[in-house]
Amino acid sequence: MNANLVTKNLAGGHAHRILFESLDLTVAPGDVVGVVGANGAGKTTLLRILAGDLDPLDGSVSTAPSDAFVGWLPQEHERVAGETVGHYVARRTGAAVATAAMEQAAVALGADDPAEDAGDAYAHSLDHWLVSGAPDLDDRLPPMLADLGLDVGPDALMTSLSGGQAARAALAALLLSRFDMVLLDEPTNDLDLAGLERLEGFVRGLRTGAVLVSHDREFLSRVVTRIVELDLAQHHVAVYDGGYDAFLEERAVARRHAREAYEEFADTKADLVNRARTQREWSSQGVRNAIKKAPDNDKIRRKASAESSEKQAQKVRQMESRIARLKDVEEPRKEWALRFTIGSAPRSSSVLATLDEATASLGRFTFGPASLQAGAGDRIGVTGPNGAGKTTLLRLLLGRLAPVTGRASLGTSVAVGEIDQARTGLAEDLPLGTAFETAIPQMPPADVRTLLAKFGLKAEEVTSLVGRLSPGERTRAAMALLQARGVNLLVLDEPTNHLDLPAIEQLEGALESYEGALLLVSHDRRLLDNVRLDQRWHVQNGQVTTHRRAAQ
Repeated sequence: MNANLVTKNLAGGHAHRILFESLDLTVAPGDVVGVVGANGAGKTTLLRILAGDLDPLDGSVSTAPSDAFVGWLPQEHERVAGETVGHYVARRTGAAVATAAMEQAAVALGADDPAEDAGDAYAHSLDHWLVSGAPDLDDRLPPMLADLGLDVGPDALMTSLSGGQAARAALAALLLSRFDMVLLDEPTNDLDLAGLERLEGFVRGLRTGAVLVSHDREFLSRVVTRIVELDLAQHHVAVYDGGYDAFLEERAVARRHAREAYEEFADTKADLVNRARTQREWSSQGVRNAIKKAPDNDKIRRKASAESSEKQAQKVRQMESRIARLKDVEEPRKEWALRFTIGSAPRSSSVLATLDEATASLGRFTFGPASLQAGAGDRIGVTGPNGAGKTTLLRLLLGRLAPVTGRASLGTSVAVGEIDQARTGLAEDLPLGTAFETAIPQMPPADVRTLLAKFGLKAEEVTSLVGRLSPGERTRAAMALLQARGVNLLVLDEPTNHLDLPAIEQLEGALESYEGALLLVSHDRRLLDNVRLDQRWHVQNGQVTTHRRAAQ
């Protein structure tokens, strides 16, 4: 079904705070609209309103036809206990709800005394069930799982899957869906390069419209046809035609023009104010001089002085009138920016970590043998598909997993700073402030709160249990921990997951100025291109191949 989604004068937020307003948008078949903005700007709120999961504060959302099948696939950070892969996919594709509604309508139609509209209700629910793809979903699911390299069946529990496997299950649900309009919230999280390519192919091939939120700049660059920017600092919503890179250029020009317009206004106003002040001083001085110089009986000179003073006063009034007529230009507000630096520790031994024919076994998976060395100042990018052994490699290098055969050793005076995929650097059962103070006991509590505030973590987050923080908040807390600690070996495992675009750019800047050793595991293609690396370790099926990169 060809469907359109239309918003008019849309506003969203919370009862006490408007996040965005005055959004007019039409999403037609084939449109791919990317929504960007800092964390907290209302991106997920917008998707929830479009999905009908949240009421707008103002304006309207409509679809044509009105019964269009809108599919919303939100971020899911917790897996439902007891839910199988098959049930998960049925829920995410909307097939489970459609099946339950159809069965309920069938029961109502078969009752001894059915309602007058029972037949129409059943016909509608049956149509929706067919459109959702529910009838043959069980047949389509196993081949899709196999095609994505997910070697588990539909009966496997979601809680038993790794992060990468769960990401592939989410991708399977998307690829199997049959929505008339697709709403995606951070669909690239935890996907490897192969998964990203499949996702990109799916989105580019859509005949329906799509609205998506993503922090993956390369993904946005490849798939979106329009950008909606929720600018929280300026309290402004803007829609840009064209792709992501065109949006960046157009936004940069718009911001430069806004700054230039304000500076021109401010300079003009300051000049007029100064001239008016000078005219007032001249007028006052002229009156004083006339009183001193003109004798009482010199009527002609008194008259001339009075006329001169009046002319000066008239000039003052004209200048003040010009100031009043000057059209105000509001100064562009400065956006909150994460000022991130990585604390450095004293230099370690020249060799930080070594693997010598090391192997590891985890269930049926075998890693190695691998012989690798990370030296002081080495900057290494680690890539490879999900499940290939990248995390196992890191655990061996850091001494957290003993090799089955071979040898693994860590150098002397190595100060490790780490952001792992689970963001587990702080105690989960403690409030954030307390957990941070425990991790950095030498830092006074007031300094802890100041540092966390610089990372956008205010009183509400500081007093919340670490385990209850959002993934983005946990990532920023981990980054604050890196800034507080001195490190000479920095290990980052998918650091851009759940970070907004400004924070990713700040991370890139911090990595550029960091002079210690770096192990960067990432599927973020633009991050890997932008960060200075001198080696690349590629992990595939437990084996590591290395090559050096040309200087950037």
